[in-house]
Amino acid sequence: MRPISATINLEALRHNLRVVQATAPHSRIMAVVKANGYGHGVLNVARGLKAADGFAVLNLEEAISLREAGFKQTLLLLEGAFSPDELELVSQHEITLVVHNVRQLDMLEKAALSQPVSVFAKLNTGMNRLGFSPSEYKAAVERLSTCFSVGDIALMTHFATADESLGIDDPYRIFSEASVGMRYPVSLANSAAILRYPHTHADWVRPGIMLYGASPIAGTPASTFQLRPAMSLRSEVIAVQSLKQGDSVGYGCKFTAVRESRIAVVACGYADGYPRHAPNGTPIQVAGKATHTVGRVSMDMLFADITDIPQADIGSPVELWGEQVPVDSVAEAAGTVGYELLCALAPRVLVKVIN
Repeated sequence: MRPISATINLEALRHNLRVVQATAPHSRIMAVVKANGYGHGVLNVARGLKAADGFAVLNLEEAISLREAGFKQTLLLLEGAFSPDELELVSQHEITLVVHNVRQLDMLEKAALSQPVSVFAKLNTGMNRLGFSPSEYKAAVERLSTCFSVGDIALMTHFATADESLGIDDPYRIFSEASVGMRYPVSLANSAAILRYPHTHADWVRPGIMLYGASPIAGTPASTFQLRPAMSLRSEVIAVQSLKQGDSVGYGCKFTAVRESRIAVVACGYADGYPRHAPNGTPIQVAGKATHTVGRVSMDMLFADITDIPQADIGSPVELWGEQVPVDSVAEAAGTVGYELLCALAPRVLVKVIN
């Protein structure tokens, strides 16, 4: 069997949830488990985060799978319903909808449901992705409040720059002005806002990436916030090449040795979810020692410099990211974010779950 595997650590998930609970002690926690639990497996993640008050997902199938697995928490569809025929399933399974446009309002008003559905009315505060404009928000919430198909109502927005120097002052002000006089529960804070802006915690917080042990703030390690990685991606050395000065390795000869070198060939490539664009120098660990990648990542293999790790040989363990190699450091080297790497884990990678 090919040696690459991903280990999902449920205790790390529980630990990270406790960090959220300690940081936002007066808020209910809507754990974001979309994209198959950020690549960790939505049911795996839900089991690790069963102490959360709710789970936010992207599609109806994910929500129903959680209900059928016995999870009683609030389940929130982050993009809401896409067609009228989904609404009865939403009602039957007691799933909560984000409502972010007039078409969704119209669908609810025309529906004849077996029981009302709870909704989160979303305001666009500047991200310009989803949500009612500030000028139409009050009227939209009023329509929801008089709709027979709607039960409980909450208010929400999403911050575009909570993790950056721009911060959240403007969107927070826009939300406060647009929702003045509305006496409903409020959900504002994503991972970055949970950590940086306590005044946004409100009734519900929506942690995502921080639950998985990656940092929501570029340049600040997850360990700064006492977060632990929930996924470790590991493999083995399957061959060792001895290079003379001037020899190259891999497609395109993107690495040429400047000294005699030992190069490990590792069973992991972009078809496993490792970023193809990761450059020479991306951190990796071989045989328990820190080193770096060399050459171009190929579909099934990549290369690591083990010249200074004499004990490394065929069969030596490799950590691509995890407890010793933060996923954020791999992402930063590759010019992306940890979210992308975790979500990109390929189905062909064997997943092991530990408690």
